[in-house]
Amino acid sequence: MTKFTWEHIHLRSPDAAETAAWYKEKLGAEITRTPQADGSTRYDLDLTGQKIFIAKVDPAATGPSPQTPYMGLDHFGLTVEDIDAAVAELKTKGVSFTTEPKTIRPGVRIAFLTAPQDVSIELIQRD
Repeated sequence: MTKFTWEHIHLRSPDAAETAAWYKEKLGAEITRTPQADGSTRYDLDLTGQKIFIAKVDPAATGPSPQTPYMGLDHFGLTVEDIDAAVAELKTKGVSFTTEPKTIRPGVRIAFLTAPQDVSIELIQRD
């Protein structure tokens, strides 16, 4: 069977620089800026080894963000060692949560935050 590995996650934003700055400030992502042939700048992130590409898009050319739950990609998850401490830290940085930390089964706690452009990110702590 073919072996698959993760390459990247691709986000769209009306302001790629602002979105990249949010991921750097709130989640510690590293930003790479690449000049493009058309004079624009491409913003890519390294978030714990995962590549995230951010493409600029005109909001007038897009549909509304879907409301959870919906079919397709719903969210992506990040592991943390101490979910309560992580949530408290992110709240001091102004991050909004749609689900506060809760135990979903023994040894597994989760919380959900909202990133720019209504991207849903799950924080998960596994004991």
